[in-house]
Order: sequence, then structure tokens, then C-alpha cells
Amino acid sequence: MRESVAIPITESSQTGEARRVAIALATRLGFQEIQRGKVGIVVTEVANNLIQHAQGGVLLLRLLEHESAIGIEVLSLDKGRGMIDVDECLQDGFSTAGTLGNGLGAIRRLSGLFEIYSIPNKGTAVLSHLWSNSALHSPHKTLDIGVISLPKRGEEISGDAWAYQMDNCRSLLLVADGLGHGSAAATASLKAVEIFQEHHRSPGAIIEAAHAALRSTRGAALAIAEIDFEQQSVRFAGIGNIAASIFSFAKRHHLLSHNGTVGHEIRKIQEFSYPWYANGLLIMHSDGLDPKWQLDRYPGLSQKHPSLIAGVLYRDFNRERDDVTVLVAKGMGS
Repeated sequence: MRESVAIPITESSQTGEARRVAIALATRLGFQEIQRGKVGIVVTEVANNLIQHAQGGVLLLRLLEHESAIGIEVLSLDKGRGMIDVDECLQDGFSTAGTLGNGLGAIRRLSGLFEIYSIPNKGTAVLSHLWSNSALHSPHKTLDIGVISLPKRGEEISGDAWAYQMDNCRSLLLVADGLGHGSAAATASLKAVEIFQEHHRSPGAIIEAAHAALRSTRGAALAIAEIDFEQQSVRFAGIGNIAASIFSFAKRHHLLSHNGTVGHEIRKIQEFSYPWYANGLLIMHSDGLDPKWQLDRYPGLSQKHPSLIAGVLYRDFNRERDDVTVLVAKGMGS
């Protein structure tokens, strides 16, 4: 499951549906009974919070994989009234809706990773990671990645795709957007992912190989970033309208792509180099996200988990008329 699963939560009956979908996913992934029960409780509490405090929102589920570890990411997004004091809201017994007030505290206790981002009168994002092995809470990684990848409203298949390769020395990250939408677009973007996984080369060389492989497809916009942790640098190559930026302190580098369509017409493949910082943040997204977002309008968001960053940007800048992918990568030392 490379895409996220989005479940709108606008009325109480959808809480049960969200729980059923989540437990079915946990069962398919091999979660044992106790861990499946935790997934069910967390999803139920998250959905109930959306009903009680936000008058609707969306709950997203995504498969987590790291080496032999399997998990489920639960991400709740809303544009409700938000929280003035997050720490107070996490205390058992605190409630503004006349309930027992144990929801957020229960979610935190059951989660391997738990984070909240909330701004009064603008909304809340709640993140929970649940692993199939209860002893595993935070797999060791050199880079944390958060992704939202969803099809256009009314479509079941997304024409976007994403992938990564990671080791202790470098990470390669890809975002692809097949021309148009639906299954034909997905064929193109997934072919790009296949080439990406087969070639452990530079971003430019991978795009060149993908250009030849995608000739029988609609073609795709494609961008690849290589983060070299030893050299503290990023090599980037892109064709088409995949946007990418690197953030550190008050600096923002816009990563440059060339016009064209991989598989059809490319005038130039060029790699650009940028610095990578200990507190660096890389954001890549397809054109299903409005490019007018500004991270500095969200105080403290850059310090949160990449999935919360991707979720908030998706919530506030999703264009809805196209497939959308938002990939956020953050160094573990940041």
C-alpha cells in the first residue's frame, strides 16, 4: 500500500467504518490480536475526537515499513477550533465536550510515536504510529519520511507515485506524476518507480533510464533527490512540474527542474547541487498541491514529524482536482 487511505469523518457512523478498515489492514499486515486491538482503539478515539471537536475531518492510514518492521500510521486532520494548550488537552479527564476526556491520553499511551500540531481556530493534526511488534517503537533511521499520496476526488487509483532508497550514507527520494490521472497515469508513474528501484545511480542517470522505459506510456513528471549525509549535500534532477524545496533555519532553496515529460520529450537532464544541513528539511510535491504554501506561517511545524508537516500542507493546500503527493524528509539529527 504505497498510497494513503483517506476516510472522511463527518458523522458518527463513519467511526465504525474507520475502525473496520484499520483492523482489516492490521490483519493483512500480520498484526497479532493484542496489536490489532490497539489499532482499533486508537482509530476509534481519533475518529471520535474529529466528530466531537472538529465537526468533521479526515483520517488517513498508511503502511509503514523499515527493514523487517511493519507498522501503520494513523493521521487525523481537521480545520476545527484547535487547541490553546496541547499539554492540558493530553491530561486524562480534560474535556471540552462533556466526555470522559481520556481519548488523547489513551492514543498517546498506545502509540509507538505520538505527536500533535494545533493552532487555535485553524485546526489540529494528530499523528500515531503503531507497530506490529509492541517492543518496537522507533526504528533506527538516518532520515525520517512522511508522505501523503492520494488520488483525485472520485478516482480510486492515483497517477502519482513515490519511492525511496536509504542506507547510512545516502538516501534517494522520488516523486512521479503520470500525465493525466487514473490507471494510465498510474502505469507511467509506477514504471518510473520500477526503474528507480532497479538503478542505484545518480538522479540524472535514473531519469535518463526512465525516459527510455516510459516511451510506451503516457509519460510522467519526475524528480529525484539524493541526500549524501557524509558530504552534507543534495543532488537533484527533475523534469516537469514536481516542486521541491530545502529548508534550514530561515533559508529556503527552491530546487530547479527542466521542462518536459519523461518518456516523451526532454530537452535537457541536469543535476543541481545544494547544501544539506543537520536540521535540514526536504519537501517534494506534485502539482496537486497549491505551490503558494509558506512553512513560516505555521509556527513550530518544521520541528514536528514529517508526516505532520505533509498532512498540514495537504489539508490546507490540496487542490482536490488532481492526484496529490506530498513527501517530506527530515534528518534524524535535526
